[in-house]
Amino acid sequence: MNRTRVLIIVSLLLVIVGVMIALALVNQSRGTVTVTTAGDTNVAQQGTPVAQAAATALPTVTPVPYVEVVIAIQDIPRGTRVAANAVTIVLWPEEAAPVAGYSNIEDVLGKIARTDIYREQPILSNILVDDFQSLATVGSDAAAIIPPNRVAVAIPIDRLTSVAYAIRPGDRVDIITSLLFVDVDQTFQTIEPNQFNLVNLVLGEVDPRTGTQPRTLQIDPLTIRGAFDSRVLPGGFVTPILISPSEQPRPRLAAQRTVQDAVVIWLGDFPLDGRIFRPAPTPTIPVPTNTPAPNQQGQQQAQPAPTATPARPDIITLAVSPQDAVVLTWMVEAGLPLTFALRSAQTSSLPLTDSVTLDYIMTRFNILLPEKFNYSIEPAIRSIRQIEIGNRIQLRQ
Repeated sequence: MNRTRVLIIVSLLLVIVGVMIALALVNQSRGTVTVTTAGDTNVAQQGTPVAQAAATALPTVTPVPYVEVVIAIQDIPRGTRVAANAVTIVLWPEEAAPVAGYSNIEDVLGKIARTDIYREQPILSNILVDDFQSLATVGSDAAAIIPPNRVAVAIPIDRLTSVAYAIRPGDRVDIITSLLFVDVDQTFQTIEPNQFNLVNLVLGEVDPRTGTQPRTLQIDPLTIRGAFDSRVLPGGFVTPILISPSEQPRPRLAAQRTVQDAVVIWLGDFPLDGRIFRPAPTPTIPVPTNTPAPNQQGQQQAQPAPTATPARPDIITLAVSPQDAVVLTWMVEAGLPLTFALRSAQTSSLPLTDSVTLDYIMTRFNILLPEKFNYSIEPAIRSIRQIEIGNRIQLRQ
């Protein structure tokens, strides 16, 4: 009897221990996960609805803030007062909203446009004035379109330097400068070699009273160019010689890209009133005329007057940095030829360039210096073709 009771108690203990072990294994296999939402941290069991929802949660969409901006709904010519039917309010992304814009239509009504305002253009405070006196003091249209921190300068152009007149306002150009170098005397600042005259020292008779001997210098009126040297003649005799140049000194040419990324503001002369932005002209509808009689038709068919060809511009206005403006002024005053290289509209930066000289051409393109032979051709080749083009701008020295 006691033995049976002991077996029952042991069996119950084994069952209890087994249940506890099973529960512990289940809890260990589930574990815990941390779910973070909106800055709060919650702990939930894996497999629970909270954990599943956290695993499949989508990112929160941040709404884009908008502000009200006054824009034009029709073209407003310069000098015109802003009317109520010419403007409206639209929603504009706050990050891209113009700093000088208006958000209230009442603030722009009755003001005068200092420049032409086009449809769908935001109304800015710097393009409106209160009265016509203020309109007269706002300056030119050119000053209004010059990029910040730049100034405008005008430079001569011609067919060759302007890319055959392909350049238009709004383009960006680089300027290639050509220079001719010569050797000069540092003291006289004149082209070498110097000219010189022979000077003779003439001694006079000794004055018996003072014992002095007068001396005078006589300058040979013959002007000599060259340099003195000496040569050894056959027989070992050394004789002085004068080496003179056979022609004027030949300058050395160098070309290099200098001012870069200049903005083209205008080609040719500006209008007298300074307005470069004008509304598009209103097309005119032709008025039909009565058909002339057959006998009068031939008399009325006069030859139309030939259309005059507009003159090509000979000057270009560029927007450059203040220092580049000084550089261009110096180049124009120096009479240097300037060539404008038109940039691609898709190019923001260009690689650096090397200065081009005769040695650069010979080295880069592997041009060999011709050897001297004891034969040649007839007639002798003494010159090569040179580019000659009309409508060139000659800068006076």
